[in-house]
Amino acid sequence: MRLSEFDFDLPEHLIATRPVHPRPAARLLVAKGDLLSDRHVRDLPALLRPGDRLVLNNTRVIPGQLSGRRLRDTGAGTVAARVDVTLIAPLPDGGWRVLARPLRKLQPGDRLVFSDRLSAQVTDRGAEDAVLHFDQTGAAFDAALAATGRMPLPPYIAARRPADARDAQDYQTVFARHAGAVAAPTASLHFDAELLAALRARGVTMTEVTLHVGAGTFLPVKSDDVTDHRMHAEWGRISAEAAAEINATRADGGRIIPVGTTALRLIETAALAHESCADTILGAWTGETDIFITPGFRFRVTDALMTNFHLPKSTLLMLVSALMGRDRIRHVYDHAIERGYRFFSYGDASLLIPQETDAESGANGR
Repeated sequence: MRLSEFDFDLPEHLIATRPVHPRPAARLLVAKGDLLSDRHVRDLPALLRPGDRLVLNNTRVIPGQLSGRRLRDTGAGTVAARVDVTLIAPLPDGGWRVLARPLRKLQPGDRLVFSDRLSAQVTDRGAEDAVLHFDQTGAAFDAALAATGRMPLPPYIAARRPADARDAQDYQTVFARHAGAVAAPTASLHFDAELLAALRARGVTMTEVTLHVGAGTFLPVKSDDVTDHRMHAEWGRISAEAAAEINATRADGGRIIPVGTTALRLIETAALAHESCADTILGAWTGETDIFITPGFRFRVTDALMTNFHLPKSTLLMLVSALMGRDRIRHVYDHAIERGYRFFSYGDASLLIPQETDAESGANGR
């Protein structure tokens, strides 16, 4: 597969830099096989069936973008320079892997001061990232980061405007619980308490899992042959209770519908790890996943997907192409552009249903 197969032209005015309010007012393009319909996220209770199960990613985005000063003792005095840092992932020894600008100027031993409450030392630097050890730990670090950091908006938004106080709420899901993500599971941003209540009243059930979305989600695919691309690993967890809920829904003929590509990647990773177990499709799982889903992938758990519209040439566009087929996704995206849907993290959503099965009559045709 060539990278050019996943390219498309997107008018710049369709890139959303703010979400709509209220959250469920976002538009929803429903694709059932080859059939398309224009709806809104608030219509989900009418679009889903009693017994369907949504899988929600309850990760919490940390305010992991920092700006400060790099201090270096040259022997003749201390030299200061500006530095911008984005936290990527915590390390077992208490350090943080970070993206930094300018990365090439950093050296082990440099001091980074972000505020009077937050400072760190550079302990390692590689070709793509660096490692910091903060002076603050535990609750003191959390409080200092909350007071000092900014929400890590995607590059295509950050290039147009800085993060502000509105983003602290807009770029966080209403069911965010476990801190650790540096990017939001953006399809979930369309839900509010009222919509969740309406879905439960409809008989739609929900399961929460955790995948801490990393900055790698924004990194472009550089290989012309997409099979040469390597994904950044992200930490995730599916509890035994969550796995049991998903297995029970499948046994009862309900559909499993991840909300967002992060939830999908996590449950498909766990299903692959559990494949040798004949009794159930899914078991409890904790670890790092670097699963790369491209056309030809066999989905083991996912029946449909709610997701936003993705970047050209991105791994997420390849994922939805794997679920729906490249020609169908091209049709979906052409329709979205023609009808003026808003794209990317703060944009509108799609509900992708590869094909209708016998589940309409109560028997699941997996």
